[in-house]
Amino acid sequence: MSNLDRQATLSVCGGRGFVPGEPVHELLSPRHVRLGESTRVRRLLPNLGRRMVGGWAFIDHYGPDDIADEPGMQVPPHPHMGLQTVSWLHEGEVLHRDSLGSLRTIRPRELGLMTSGRAISHSEESPRPHARYLHGAQLWVALPEAHRNVDPHFEHHPNLPVVTATGLTATVVLGELDGALSPGTAYTPIVGADLTLARGATASLPLHPDFEYAVLSMSGEARVDGVPVLPGSMLYLGCGRTELPLRAESDAGLMLLGGEPFEEEIVMWWNFIGRTGEEIAQAREAWMTGDRFGSVHGYDGVRLRAPELPPVPLKPRGRVR
Repeated sequence: MSNLDRQATLSVCGGRGFVPGEPVHELLSPRHVRLGESTRVRRLLPNLGRRMVGGWAFIDHYGPDDIADEPGMQVPPHPHMGLQTVSWLHEGEVLHRDSLGSLRTIRPRELGLMTSGRAISHSEESPRPHARYLHGAQLWVALPEAHRNVDPHFEHHPNLPVVTATGLTATVVLGELDGALSPGTAYTPIVGADLTLARGATASLPLHPDFEYAVLSMSGEARVDGVPVLPGSMLYLGCGRTELPLRAESDAGLMLLGGEPFEEEIVMWWNFIGRTGEEIAQAREAWMTGDRFGSVHGYDGVRLRAPELPPVPLKPRGRVR
């Protein structure tokens, strides 16, 4: 999924300097962003309070939207570099096309994982016809220096490992949870898990004390470590935890996101992750001139133009501001 913000700003993320070494509670509110023709998303990362959680660098939550009489998601071809996109649905379908020739319909609780590596382009759209409701999350994972120029590739994993307890089902989207390992390729120590809680259920998830964590609320009402987290918000939890208590006040859907704090400082602008402003500018120029990122065939529409780079120089700000 693309960042369609026409006023995209340069920011520097990563580094361990602003990662709390102890458990915390930081409730993050979203910024509302229009995506394509008819989809509005709640952007949780980057956030005014925090820019990364482990390798997770970008989180959009959207829906549930009634798109029965709407085109639904329509995101034209756009480029990516230096990251992985994670497509995750609770309702609806998304048709993925990319410059490698991949064509895949992603359905609820199937993992669509695109590794951009040095360069890729793709589009995303609701198929025709499509289901009435669309509800999901789109997330990016920053690639570390050793792997950020890997060959681009796309993975589709319809069957993912599940961890269960009374009233809890945890689907392991990426990384590892309680001994269950996702088949999705991960390049940093990381975890992403979809949590389904039945009304009144209480559970405790095992955590790695060296990871930092956050929990995104997708639906329902739940308490995370005693803190109420409502849909469209995210609770940042810091490091130093070995378990995470959960309680559902109603049937609820959450996403657990975490990983080792990302040591490298990265520059994120529009749909690119690099290490310097100059590198970002070169990627923008390559996209605008039709170089490097390939072509997406089959999408009914024109590709996205990149926004203008800001006139101000890049200023390192760390993981929080």
